[in-house]
This record gives sequence, C-alpha cells and structure tokens, in this order.
Amino acid sequence: METFYSLQGEGVFSGSPAYFIRLAGCDVGCVWCDVKDSWDIAGYPQLEATELAQQAATSGARMAVITGGEPLMYDLTVLTAALRKKGLRMHLETSGAYPLSGEWDWICVSPKKFKPALPAVMQRADELKIIVANKHDLVWAAERAKEVTQDCTLLLQPEWSKAAAMLPEIISFVKQNPAWRLSLQTHKYVNIP
Repeated sequence: METFYSLQGEGVFSGSPAYFIRLAGCDVGCVWCDVKDSWDIAGYPQLEATELAQQAATSGARMAVITGGEPLMYDLTVLTAALRKKGLRMHLETSGAYPLSGEWDWICVSPKKFKPALPAVMQRADELKIIVANKHDLVWAAERAKEVTQDCTLLLQPEWSKAAAMLPEIISFVKQNPAWRLSLQTHKYVNIP
C-alpha cells in the first residue's frame, strides 16, 4: 500500500526511527482500524522485494517494520530475506491470524476477538499489544497473556476514540497487574506521519 520513513509511534520501540512497509490486504476488519484503506488490495503498486529492500536501505533506516493490513496474509520469506541482506532489523506487526512466515527480530502480535491469533504465532510474540475499547477487553487481555511466553512484553493500548474513557481503566489495571505496561499512539498525539 505504502512505504515511508518515520518514527515508530507505539509499542516497545515507540520513538525509534523505522522504515515502514504497509502491505495492502486485510480480512480481519477491526472496526477501530485507522488505515481502512489498507483492507483492499486493488489499486496499489506491486513492487519486487529487492526494490522495497533498496528503498528501505536508501532511507538510512536500521529497522524495517512490516505492517498492514494484515501482512501475514502473504509469504514474507523473500521480502524479509531481501531486507536482511541490506542489514535491516526486521519487525512485524500482525493480528496473528495467519501462519508466520519470514525471518524476524521482533514480532508484535495484536490479536482480535473476532479472528483469533494462531497459537504458534502467539508463542513467537515478543510483544503482545491489546487494544482496549471497553472494560471487558482487560479481562480478555489477561486471558491472551496466558498464550504467550513469559518473556513477552505485555502492552495495553487505548483505542484512539475511547482513550479518554479507557485510560483511567488501563492505568488502574496496570497498577494492579504490574506485568502489563501502557502503550499510547504517540504519533497521533504529536502528529508524526
């Protein structure tokens, strides 16, 4: 769908420079998705993996973030190999609903209630990011935490349009459950593209 060099806006690597490769195509369909244009595959350019890797390397980035849409709808083996040859760290942002492909340094899984993450993907998660739109999402988050390894970083992030209502709930939950941390969409607060 698009590529751009920016700062990671959320999660563990928030504030870090990264080259983003957003792949078009998603059948997960989150109601709160802020990039609904990424759901459809039609109308976007198709680039060779080597061309994407060259663009990423030319940007000066040290880290590439593959996101979507839902990137695991595709076999990412060739793309990650091409980026790796250029010396970039490989990060993935996924719902975990499709089998893992590619070679990764960091995997952020943000599972959805309506299209469950695969157990094998959850076990590989370095970062579990749960979007919180209501109080029940905190209960659901605690259940998802049982599906990841003990080394996985646990993050709760308020859904953007419900942040004012959900932040006090998340803060209270994190104080009572210190294995969890708060994640914010800092790119939206400070208008980072």
